[in-house]
Amino acid sequence: MKIVSAHEGVIPISSSMSNAFIDFSTMDCSILALVSDVVVDGEPVVGYGFNSNGRYSAGDILRRRILPRLMEAPAESLLDETGELSPSIAWDAMMRNEKPGGHGERSVAVGVVDMALHDLAAKIAGVPLYKWISDKYGDGDPDDSVFVYAAGGYYAPGKSYADLQDEMRRFLDAGYNVVKMKIGGADLAEDLRRIEAVIEVLDGDGSRLAVDVNGRFDLDTALHYGRALDPYGLFWYEEVGDPLDYRLNATLSEHYRGPIATGENLFSLQDARNLIRYGGMRPDRDYIQVDPALSYGLVEYRRIQEMLARHGWSSRRCIPHGGHQFSLHIAAALKLGGNESYPGEFQPTGGFADDAVVENSRVTLDDRPGIGFEGKANFHKVLRDLHA
Repeated sequence: MKIVSAHEGVIPISSSMSNAFIDFSTMDCSILALVSDVVVDGEPVVGYGFNSNGRYSAGDILRRRILPRLMEAPAESLLDETGELSPSIAWDAMMRNEKPGGHGERSVAVGVVDMALHDLAAKIAGVPLYKWISDKYGDGDPDDSVFVYAAGGYYAPGKSYADLQDEMRRFLDAGYNVVKMKIGGADLAEDLRRIEAVIEVLDGDGSRLAVDVNGRFDLDTALHYGRALDPYGLFWYEEVGDPLDYRLNATLSEHYRGPIATGENLFSLQDARNLIRYGGMRPDRDYIQVDPALSYGLVEYRRIQEMLARHGWSSRRCIPHGGHQFSLHIAAALKLGGNESYPGEFQPTGGFADDAVVENSRVTLDDRPGIGFEGKANFHKVLRDLHA
């Protein structure tokens, strides 16, 4: 098996909406196609990858450092002892001559290639990625469905309470039981009115609503909001302060009784380990949201899972950020607690296969080989155009 060519591009996933910290008017992402010399039904097998929303494209790092190292490595050096493509060995090749630290945009670039490598490896094996991962790294008995929640509730010009409620009703009609909305982009009184409007749609059940601050609050504001949110019994209070402010998170956990979720902007084993060491996270109620696509891919994510297990954390306390097919496969294979979902947002990359059905906030994986981008028609056309 040999990777014969790599084709990298950038596509927009822009939107007029915003959270408490950024708007998405110029958001884009990297896409990648790795073409192999393996031929099935007269066509070369191709692995595809991209990066999740919230981080911009990392094309320069891909073109100048990561992809050249991968393509210059002898083909046989990327294979395991059985002669199959090894994403783990390829990961080491991509990270050659990279110093420790500096996680962020580099982790995004490596994550794009890691996704494409895993897609390629599973396609060559002729199996869905979740089965490939479970057989290679898990117990061989993956979950056949995954809990998903619908993320939305963004701020947008002219968006009324009624508009927000209608958005959440569409999520419920689509099969979701748990929804998420943004807070922190307005004052507390306004955010509480927005929260109460959504809880009204949820039949008064605050435990079906998660709220997300996107890292905006200082400690005083985090605690002030926490006191106001506590009576609602929310599903979680997410990324309340800066992702690297572990002391803020630890202090908040001492005062806020409900679940806290964070980690989507931590991009390495080392940063995730510091969160567990110093962030006050509670394994009986809190959630870790590290996104494999942004944090050096599945190779690094497996290291994070091993670290969490050593610290007494269940994989069920992990619900990755991103709302995409790659983390959906990982969630099923490694028995995570679920996966984010963005119904209709961040297109064409966001969401699952076109024929995916959400029922009672769970989605069943299909049997397409690899990640299954071929079942997401608009996105698959964009990916195919990379190497056509």
